[in-house]
Amino acid sequence: MSEEQFTSISMGVCLTILIVFMGFIIWDLGRKSKAGRFGTAILFLVLGFGVSGFVFKNVLVEIMEHGR
Repeated sequence: MSEEQFTSISMGVCLTILIVFMGFIIWDLGRKSKAGRFGTAILFLVLGFGVSGFVFKNVLVEIMEHGR
């Protein structure tokens, strides 16, 4: 296994774990603030935009690299 393969796999695994943990943090924030279902959904929507933007950026980079 080359260093590039290891880095690619480990980044995918670590980022997935980080995104799941951030989802737990958002859920816990909604629960502790007693936001209710609607408030928790808004929290996930608004705070999840940052995560989805990061994932979207990586997808675009991959598409542009393979498009050459």
